[in-house]
Amino acid sequence: MKYIKYVFLTALLILTVSCKKTSVDGSSRKSFQESINDMASSLPTLKQVKFNEALYILKTFGVEADGDVAEIAALGKLLDGKKTNEIFAMADEVAKKNGIAWSSTAPPSLGEMNIFGNESASEKDPNDIDAASLGIFVRNIAGDSLTGSKGLVITPQLLDNRGNKVDFEGAALETIMEISSGGNKISTSKNLMQDPAFRGFTIMYSKLPKEKIYEDRIDIKVTVKTTKKLLQMIKTGVAVNGQALYTPPPSIVSDSTQIQNPEINPTPGVETPAAPAKVTADPKNTVTKFLSNLSSQNFKAAYDAAENPNWGSYDKFSNPNSGFGSVKNINVKNISVPYNKDNSANVNVTYDVTDKNGKTTSLNVTYGLKAVNNNWKITTYKINN
Repeated sequence: MKYIKYVFLTALLILTVSCKKTSVDGSSRKSFQESINDMASSLPTLKQVKFNEALYILKTFGVEADGDVAEIAALGKLLDGKKTNEIFAMADEVAKKNGIAWSSTAPPSLGEMNIFGNESASEKDPNDIDAASLGIFVRNIAGDSLTGSKGLVITPQLLDNRGNKVDFEGAALETIMEISSGGNKISTSKNLMQDPAFRGFTIMYSKLPKEKIYEDRIDIKVTVKTTKKLLQMIKTGVAVNGQALYTPPPSIVSDSTQIQNPEINPTPGVETPAAPAKVTADPKNTVTKFLSNLSSQNFKAAYDAAENPNWGSYDKFSNPNSGFGSVKNINVKNISVPYNKDNSANVNVTYDVTDKNGKTTSLNVTYGLKAVNNNWKITTYKINN
């Protein structure tokens, strides 16, 4: 009888263990939570902490949804059928993509995470930080002397009642930055603030569409979530370098009614216009004169040699702080024409440019040109190094 009872209990234990889920069941919130709990319970203690951190990374940065409920629902769909090692691999990829200093193989770094929420904050809750306000600090990313700043670094900091930085560590504060201009939202970015050394966000002007930026100024809104507070700060009217903003290339419109082979299918009584004559001038000469005019501070002549929409008006072009007005001298080392066909050309130039502060920068630039009235105009400008 005892033997039978032992066998029965053993079978029941095996059945109980075998019922534990080894992959995510995203069919419902309850099934999702139960499967996550089963998977976590089969891991060593430290690995359980890393597993919860991985889920938090994926919930915060791996899905697009508004609010905790919607984020968990989206996360359940994303992870449905995934096993533990697959979840760690996904979290590593998302962390790397978003520039988050987190790895599934590193020691626990985000404190006690629970994507389904805690009923109450404990004394050890690393996200329960006593901060009175949020500060936003902005600095420029240095560029070359011709185009000016390349972007901005936005660093939010938690401050106390006296305006001093709050000291904390091991946190995982969801930090959201929204960029807008003229009342229109342009972009949203997320990151994790883990300590006061948080590096913040980087805004590259080449990623901001020029047509959406009003008067070369943007508004920056940063939100940081602690356990008990939602801290927000808005910095309005932050100046940007309009010369470095992204401008899409002009679209090429083809006329579907155009006769492709007029010799085979000519239109009676209509003369086929002759193809435009190829420009005989050397595009290299246009770029050489452009650089020579810059070097001699003849900015009007240099501006007249171009039709580049990214350079804007003459005032912007010759601006001594953000435009070519800062150029003092240019020393050309090499110039070549790798492409010249169909009334368009590229000219590659290597040269040293010295600004009015005496700083010399070596540049490798590709100028794009197009034919205008049997001459060349500079239409694009790309720094290759």
